[in-house]
Amino acid sequence: MFRLKNKLLTILLMVFIATLSLDAKDLKMATTTSTDNTGLLDVLAPIFKKDTGIDLKWVSVGTGNALKLGQNCDVDVLLVHSPQVEKQYIAAGYGIDRKPVMYNDFIVIGDQKYANLFKNKNLKQAFDLIRKDKIKFISRGDKSGTNNREILLWKQTGSIPDKEEWYIQSGQGMLATINIANEQDALTLTDRGTYIKYVSTLKNQKPLAILIEGENELKNFYSVIAVNPKKCKNVDYKNAQKFSTWIRSPKVQSLIENFKINGQILFTPDATSRKAH
Repeated sequence: MFRLKNKLLTILLMVFIATLSLDAKDLKMATTTSTDNTGLLDVLAPIFKKDTGIDLKWVSVGTGNALKLGQNCDVDVLLVHSPQVEKQYIAAGYGIDRKPVMYNDFIVIGDQKYANLFKNKNLKQAFDLIRKDKIKFISRGDKSGTNNREILLWKQTGSIPDKEEWYIQSGQGMLATINIANEQDALTLTDRGTYIKYVSTLKNQKPLAILIEGENELKNFYSVIAVNPKKCKNVDYKNAQKFSTWIRSPKVQSLIENFKINGQILFTPDATSRKAH
């Protein structure tokens, strides 16, 4: 099933790239499922077109696949959220001009029945408890920014339980993984923005509860990266720079800050308040 999904993803990416090649005014971007699932890009893209005359076209995949698209010269710019992997990508010469854009945070969610079990537990205590009690955990398993952070958290609190029966890799995006966790009475790690979007889609169903949140290790930073034109002669570096400047401008940072679902902020702008992590 996972191989089939990978093949389908490859086909979709080929169609996406072929379609974009028809119009020189398109800026090709690879981004994460969280920026797409939340609807943020649907709000920003028309404004970018109005301000610059450039159509922003994007494909949403895990950060690992997004960086691979940049490495293969298939896109012009990246909007991703896996700092350690991004730095390796920059060091290898595939990307340049990495700049901070915004952040939110990661949370661990699960059925409300687990709330008392995790009450007042810090991050290490919580992950130790998951291991000890063998509580079913759904990992994205897709080398996305969220998956990379989850793996880092397991390492920081012990070891990766990837051989355990209670540890399941979905190989899917964030919303799909949340739904799997709900169906299987399991826990999962998600970014808060996608969680807010997920809650907004429910009607007569109780959402999974937030069980772990608020620690520094759970901060989730998004950065924009231009694909290096020295590595990829065909990329539109000029318009990638335009997008980077535009999304980090006071006007657009304000739009990001005011992007809400049911009155809740999904992302906090920080183009000027931090150096790229």
